[in-house]
Amino acid sequence: MDAAYRSEQALWERGAAGDGDAFSMIFDLHRDRVFRHAYRILQDAHDAEDASAVAFLELWRRRRQVRSVDGSPLPWLLATTTNTCRNLGRAKRRYRNLLDTLPHSPPAPSAEDAALDGLIANGTLAAALTTLSRADAELFALVAVEGYSIADAAVVVGASPGAARTRMHRIRNSLRQQLGRHTLADFLSKEAT
Repeated sequence: MDAAYRSEQALWERGAAGDGDAFSMIFDLHRDRVFRHAYRILQDAHDAEDASAVAFLELWRRRRQVRSVDGSPLPWLLATTTNTCRNLGRAKRRYRNLLDTLPHSPPAPSAEDAALDGLIANGTLAAALTTLSRADAELFALVAVEGYSIADAAVVVGASPGAARTRMHRIRNSLRQQLGRHTLADFLSKEAT
């Protein structure tokens, strides 16, 4: 009988009797092996961590009924980990199936998108954009229509972010005058952030 075997057997006997320190040493001794086993089954690190934690919790909870093999609880831990992984997989499948049965409505457009869509649909925005310079129209389209940040749009139009913010302010004021403050007031202020 070698020393490692006797050492683990003694640790497990103390752990099974309720010695928390001995149990933590058993945990340190086998946690990597249990995790790798769970990961091989689940192929997901977070799920494998959960399955490993449940297996060790069950080992502690059922420590007096655990059958050790050659003084080691590892075979029991691996079998419990396998069952835990199977349970976790079934639970995830049931959850996905439940989500699939729920009614899905199309995403509702934001108020800004609805206002923009209305302006685009009746051609009002297109007419107003023709009064802007090409660079200003590009900047407005990137920021207000496509949702890019002013800093990102500035790179495309070849301006500094500060200059692009100033230009957007000027563009907003021009379009508000042409289209009516109430029509675009909320919509045009969103890209300033």
